[in-house]
Parts: sequence; C-alpha cells; structure tokens
Amino acid sequence: MKRVNLLRNIGLIILAVFFAIFFAVPLIWMISTAFKTDMEAMLGGVNIIPETFTLENFRYFFEGANSDSPVFRWMFNSLFSATMGTLIIVAIDAMAAYALARLNIPMKKALFAIIISTLMVPWVITFLPMYMQFSQFNMLNTYGALILPYSANAFGVFLLYQFFSTFPKELEEAARIDGANKWQIFIRVVLPSARPLMATLAIFSFMTIYNDFLWPLVATNTPEMRTITTGIAIMSQGSFVSSYGKLMALTTIATVPIIIVFIIGQKHFIRGITQSGIK
Repeated sequence: MKRVNLLRNIGLIILAVFFAIFFAVPLIWMISTAFKTDMEAMLGGVNIIPETFTLENFRYFFEGANSDSPVFRWMFNSLFSATMGTLIIVAIDAMAAYALARLNIPMKKALFAIIISTLMVPWVITFLPMYMQFSQFNMLNTYGALILPYSANAFGVFLLYQFFSTFPKELEEAARIDGANKWQIFIRVVLPSARPLMATLAIFSFMTIYNDFLWPLVATNTPEMRTITTGIAIMSQGSFVSSYGKLMALTTIATVPIIIVFIIGQKHFIRGITQSGIK
C-alpha cells in the first residue's frame, strides 16, 4: 500500500511539474522577447536568453513621447474599471447571496433558480442588447460602459450562497440577542467569516474584467478610453506589426498587475477554494 501511495505521489508531482512548465514557458518566452532587439526577436529560434540584452523596448513606453500608444492611460483605464467593477460585484453579490440564503424573502427559491439559470446563457447573446442599451443612454466610450456590465454576476451569488446557507444560526441568534439588527449581523458577524470566499470572488472578478477584450473594443472608440487589452490588439496590427520586442514589452507591462493581485490574494484564494465550513 505504501508503495502504491509513493508511486501515486511521484506521478502527481511529475504531472504538476509538467503543467507548471507548460504554463510557464509562454510567460518566460514573452519576458525574454521583451528584452531582445526587434531584429533578434524576428529571427525566432529557441534562445531564451537574449544575445543582445536591451531595455529600449520598455524605454519606448516609459518615456511617454508616443501619442499613438498611451500605455499608462490604457493601464489606468483597465485598473480603474477592474477595481470599481470588482468592488461592485463583491458588494452586490454578497448582499444578494445573504438575502437569498438567510432572510425570509417571498419566492426566494424561485429567484435563486432564475439567477443561477443565467449561468447557462452564453454571454454573446446579451452582447447586442447590452450595446444597444448603452448606446441609447449615450454611455458608450465612458467609464460607465467599462464598469456597469460587470456590476453583478450569478457565479458570485452562487459561490457565497453556499457559504451563507451553512452559516451557524446560533451566531446570528447570539448577535440578535445582543441587540444587533439584520444589517449589523450581516456586516459584523457574517461577512468577516466569508473573507476568503469574497477574496476568491474578487480575484476572479478582477482578472475577468481586466482581461476582457471584446466588450471594451466595441464600447470605446477613442485611444484615451481604450483598455490595455484592446491597446495591445490594436498595436499588434498597427505600429508593432513587425516589432515583436516592443509588443512583448507592452504585454509584459500589462501582465504585471495581474501577477501582483494574485500574489497578494494567493493565501485567501487558496482558503476560499478549499473552504467548506466555519472553523
């Protein structure tokens, strides 16, 4: 039995290493190309270490003299919309999930079923109606168009609902005896225990909004309102079509916020994925 377990553990380790390398190679290749000259980047090959190490590709953006690629404005738009959208999602989904799980709401089971059923609706189906709606409100090419479409989602409600529905009623009753109302119970008793799950939802939401490409592409039409993902796509078909080094440098800059967010929230992310009850 011990030998079987040992072989299984070795197999899992090998499999994990394989997938780690599989996902790490594109990232390493991107960073390596960002420090190559355009000539060396276009030659291709398997040289991970640049023959001519250069910072010119990054200097091109940080000097800020290129009006055709306002990278820091793109980064601000992406970070601002992702941050505001994440805050709205976490707030709305937490309140909706708690209300459906713990409060006496008429037809709450039917409401929960309707909310969860929207997970089966492809996002592309709602794309055109949403575009027409924002167009009628004259909100295209604004921060509202970059934030409001992500203001709530059924996944967050489902994730938090499972936790709130198993939250010990004794803790709520004790708080109620001490004079706390429903809002105080939600803020001071329930939410602190749900921090890992809320952090998980926040990370997923931030990455989804930050990495989104199609909606920001059609919802904005000026360079000042573009996000970093749309900016990269436009530059890859324009100024950087033959400048792989600068394109990879721009992509590397765009990747930094996501890596930072995941590193900061990694502890809560793992706890949120594995959490199944109250300690």
